[in-house]
Amino acid sequence: MFVGFDYGTSNCAMAHVLNGPALNGQARLIPLYHDNAFAPSTLYAFERAFIAESIWQQLPDGETKLLFAQSRAALLSQSRNGKIEHSLTNVREGLFFGEEAIEHYIAAPSEGYFIKSPKSFLGASGLRQQSVDFFEDVVAAMMLNVKTRAEEYLGETITQAVIGRPVNFQGINAQHSNQQAQEILTAAGKRVGFKDIEFLFEPLAAGFDFETRLTENKRVLVVDIGGGTTDCSMVLMGPQHIQQLNREQDFLGHTGERVGGNDFDIQFAQKLLMPEFGINSILTTDLPMPVMPFVNAMAINDIGAQTDFYDIKTTQLLEKLLRETSEPQLLNRFIKMRNGKHNFAVVREAEGGKIALSSQTDCTIDLGFIEKNLLPVCNAQQFAEVSTQLLQKISALITEAVAQASAQPDIVYLTGGSAKSPLIQTVIRRLFGEQIPMVDGDHFGSVAAGLGVWAGRVFR
Repeated sequence: MFVGFDYGTSNCAMAHVLNGPALNGQARLIPLYHDNAFAPSTLYAFERAFIAESIWQQLPDGETKLLFAQSRAALLSQSRNGKIEHSLTNVREGLFFGEEAIEHYIAAPSEGYFIKSPKSFLGASGLRQQSVDFFEDVVAAMMLNVKTRAEEYLGETITQAVIGRPVNFQGINAQHSNQQAQEILTAAGKRVGFKDIEFLFEPLAAGFDFETRLTENKRVLVVDIGGGTTDCSMVLMGPQHIQQLNREQDFLGHTGERVGGNDFDIQFAQKLLMPEFGINSILTTDLPMPVMPFVNAMAINDIGAQTDFYDIKTTQLLEKLLRETSEPQLLNRFIKMRNGKHNFAVVREAEGGKIALSSQTDCTIDLGFIEKNLLPVCNAQQFAEVSTQLLQKISALITEAVAQASAQPDIVYLTGGSAKSPLIQTVIRRLFGEQIPMVDGDHFGSVAAGLGVWAGRVFR
């Protein structure tokens, strides 16, 4: 059995090809949670070591399982102790995914281990082998959750997958970053039982789903703005191209960079919410408050920033600043947020604000989990202003993809959850005017469906 697997920054989804001559190789998303085909890319564990044991448990007996146990010996030992501490018979009782993971994190942010959007970290520079092993385990655990649910629905074992990947996982040292990230995804996929794995650029996957509905040949600019990356591809599509397995000559231009919906959430949180925590305070020395602790706090997709934020040096700096700030009540609020590990929850509220401002002029952000009646109000104009730099980056990526193709598109096809933003759609309209049609795809499901379409071609 083969599938398309969108292991996304924000959500995971799988798709399988529908049979029948009238369906033209179209793919359908597989329900994972009742009727919901999407699983948020989140994981919560009572103990970090439970992640490794959950992978070890499902490996078939043999050399692979033995080697894995040897490489994770310390973690497996910690996991056994953790099960005793939490009175669990199986680590899966202390391991949660998707919405369940978010609910457990919100209920007890400082008691367990929570990770959101691990895909954002896979291409990070300077990862030591221990970190690479950890991300392999996290990705494998999340993949296994999705694969198991999909197999229960299909009633078949899935052994082949086309997995989506951005054009570039990171903007810096892209070649090394892409290789590292793809190796982690491959290792994780093999661990959970995918015998054959192929990769496909996500914007191309989104375009392939769209192509099944085209009745004439077109130059299609696919703009895929997801949670972690923006990818743009100019592709020749239509009846003349759709049956070709080798599409290399149809790809006229590609660009991609690590800028996506998460960055808009983080920018919202840094610029519009951190003033409530003292980022703009003046010290008694008449110097401005150092901004780095606040920036690091909200940069939840940056390993280095999170390490620095919770480092002892930051503790010492905040103690010093508390003695010097002219607004100690605000900085105390920030310290309370840090002690409770509520920074993920603050960014989550910022994401809710971003979504609200796509259809209304202002919104109230509920930060009552940090302090009663902490309800800052933000408006759409403020959000547009703090998003300017990100919008410029997306505009530059689109412009470069068109320049590589040396031709204007016939159609702009928008996909990815963040492409629904009025701010982004305005940027695209400014680039192309009203003459070129702009088509909205299934913003969350196009990539998975396209990966399913491609899986049907390469694995049949």
